[in-house]
This record gives sequence, C-alpha cells and structure tokens, in this order.
Amino acid sequence: MTPVDSFLAAQGYAQAERLALPQDAGHRRYTRLRGGPRPALLMDCADAPRVGLTPEEDLLPFLRLARHIGGIGLSAPAVLAEDTAHGLLLVEDLGEDTHAALLDRGADPLPLYAEAAEALAALHAAPPPPGLPLWETERMAATAAATFLDWWWPATFGAAPADAVRAEFAGALRAMLAPFAGAGCLVHRDYFPANLMRLEDRDGPRRTGILDFQDAALGHPAYDLVSLVEDARRDVAPAVREATLARYLALRPELDAADFHAALAAMAAQRHLRVAALWVRLDRRDGKPRYLAHGPRCWALLARALRHPATAPLARFLDRHVPPALRRNPDATPASPTKDPAA
Repeated sequence: MTPVDSFLAAQGYAQAERLALPQDAGHRRYTRLRGGPRPALLMDCADAPRVGLTPEEDLLPFLRLARHIGGIGLSAPAVLAEDTAHGLLLVEDLGEDTHAALLDRGADPLPLYAEAAEALAALHAAPPPPGLPLWETERMAATAAATFLDWWWPATFGAAPADAVRAEFAGALRAMLAPFAGAGCLVHRDYFPANLMRLEDRDGPRRTGILDFQDAALGHPAYDLVSLVEDARRDVAPAVREATLARYLALRPELDAADFHAALAAMAAQRHLRVAALWVRLDRRDGKPRYLAHGPRCWALLARALRHPATAPLARFLDRHVPPALRRNPDATPASPTKDPAA
C-alpha cells in the first residue's frame, strides 16, 4: 500500500473517488475526494525535492498559515489530517467556485473584486505570524534576476548578460524597491482570482476563501494589490481596478494613498518583469509554452508601471539595455520528444 493509500484509508477515504485537479506551474498536486466522511482535498507535496525542499518542509508553511488565517477570522481550508513525513495533507474542500471560474462564467466582476479587497484588507491589517521570510528588496531583486537575466536575456540576446549588466540590474531593483522596505505586512504573493473562493454561506471578509497561501512572506501590502488588479493571466477593466483599490484604501485609512500608489507602481514593475520572464523559463526549461500567451499582457502592464516616477531606476536600466522593440517574449521553442506542448 502506498503512503497515499494508507493515509486516506486511516481517515476513512479508502473507497473515495479520486479526481485529480489540473496542475498549474507549481509542484504540488491536489486531488478532490468524493465519498468519504466529508468533502475534502488531498494535498500531495511528494515532488517538493524538485524545488529543493523535503515534503515536510513544504507542508509546514501551509499548516502555519492556514491556522493563522482561520485564527484571524478569515476563510482558509481547515486542516483535517496530516502526514508531514510523506508530505500529505487532507484539507476542507471549499468547492469549485473560485473567483476565476465565476468570472469565466460571466459573473459581474465588481462584487467579486470588492469582496477580495475586503478580505485582503483584513488579512493585511492583522499582525502577521512569526517566522515568515522576507519578500523585500534583496529577495525581490534576486527573483527578478533569476527569470529576467537567467532566462529571458539569453533567449532574446543569445548569450548570458555580462557581470556588469547583472550588477547594474541589481542596483536598479534595489534603488526602486528600497524606499518601500520595512512595511512588515503579511503578503500572500499570489492573491488573484484563481486562488480565491466565493463562499455563499459566509458573510463579510469570510465570504472570500483564500487558497495557495503557503508562500506568504513579510513585505509591502501593495504587492498583493498588484497581484489582484494587475493580474498576469487575466485582463482587469480599468473601472474594476480603480474601484478595488479605492475599496481597499477605504478599509485601511491609516495608509497614505500617494505613498501606496508609488509602492504599487514599484511592486508592479518588479512583478510584471519577473513574471513575463517566468513564462520564458516555463517554456525553455519545463516544456510549458502555453504560458507564453500571457507575455503580452505582462509587458503591457510593465510599460504602464514604468510611467510612474517611483520606477525610474528600472526604467533607466531598460532604456539603456532593452529597446522598446525587444520588450516582448521570444517565440516558443519547437516541440521535442522531451517536451509536451500541451503541458
């Protein structure tokens, strides 16, 4: 009997129907269980070594953050059972009505984004749990370099960037992001419709179920607003964007609106450049070219962010090294026997 079979049998799910959920760009696998004691999802982190973690190391942040989110009165999947040694969790199934699914079915976006802003304001206003990693200047600069310089640059220019270019890029990112360091806020880091649930039987901020929060860190709250209203995978109407930002700021009157919008631009520039180049890595390294379809959106969002004075250091770097005609992703690599274009 496999560890998964043993774990499910011990929790009363031996005969449950298992429905694998579509796997995104990450390494975790999710299975919907039907026919057990209650609706549940199996979270399997057995592939954690692929990202340099043991299965147990991969699960602990999820467990800590699920309990934190529930403890501050918000909605996250309740943990029903755990086998950390094998990287297995049984969690509450909050259903299939993600905000993304509802939007795809034609739902009015304004109420969904308003609810998302309400839950996010409550998440940010609560004191964060101890032990979170930092999502600030140095780490944000390093992760941007890891996609833009390590993957986009050689795919576009045919060679790795010179050390001087790397140093200049790091300096530009530091200069842009440093003014917004030290906010000390829990940031989800992927707060967008695919990771949010509409929970019809709950009210207020609890109406929005929060998923995929295990990579949360300490950083600036504007980063999560960028994830939400400048979605890398979905167009957001300008009126919806502005209404969502206004709703969030109204719920957090202690924030200075001008400073927040400057931080929003800086966080947007880092995120959009990093994610635009991430699609190249997913194509070249992982054989997943379908994500390249989101490249034009990311580059357009980056262009908008670069118009704000807060992003001037990165804008100057790009003006020196990447002319506007090259601010796009290269085409997908040809399919090969080791790459599945439909992955």
